[in-house]
Amino acid sequence: MRAVTRVYDALLYTMAFIAAVTLVWLMVSVVVSVLMRNLGLQPFAWLFTSAEYGILYMTMLGAPWLVREKGHVHIELVTAALPGPLRRFVSRLVAALCVLVCVILAWYGLQLFLTNIERNNYDVRAYYYPRWLLTVTFPIAFSVMAIEFSRFVLGSDLMHSGEAGIHE
Repeated sequence: MRAVTRVYDALLYTMAFIAAVTLVWLMVSVVVSVLMRNLGLQPFAWLFTSAEYGILYMTMLGAPWLVREKGHVHIELVTAALPGPLRRFVSRLVAALCVLVCVILAWYGLQLFLTNIERNNYDVRAYYYPRWLLTVTFPIAFSVMAIEFSRFVLGSDLMHSGEAGIHE
């Protein structure tokens, strides 16, 4: 079981690392595009397209890590007003609903990914880019998010702290 956990954690942190590197690329691509425009040059077409793809990859690959770290946005106002046992129940219920939504999105993402492979679809803008390379992130990321949310359903840690406001 520990080997499976290590492989899973390696997958999660690799996805987060790729998302972080992509964020750096987004910054570089925007700065280069702005500099080129200010110098009267036409930015490379692939620069803009790679930034668009990067936003998708960064979002999908970084989201599971954010779930693990409780870095996603959620509002504690309601849970902070609830008594302890009810707060635990509501937090686990919300996490269970998140698991359900992620499983549904992973399933439909898988269908989309397989359809793109079957039809040999390409995204044609600056260059031909196989669509399956874009949609492969959907089933992977949503499946990993479902696992991460299920840790809040079944584990001892809760998604909601019960404290309203910013606690950093």
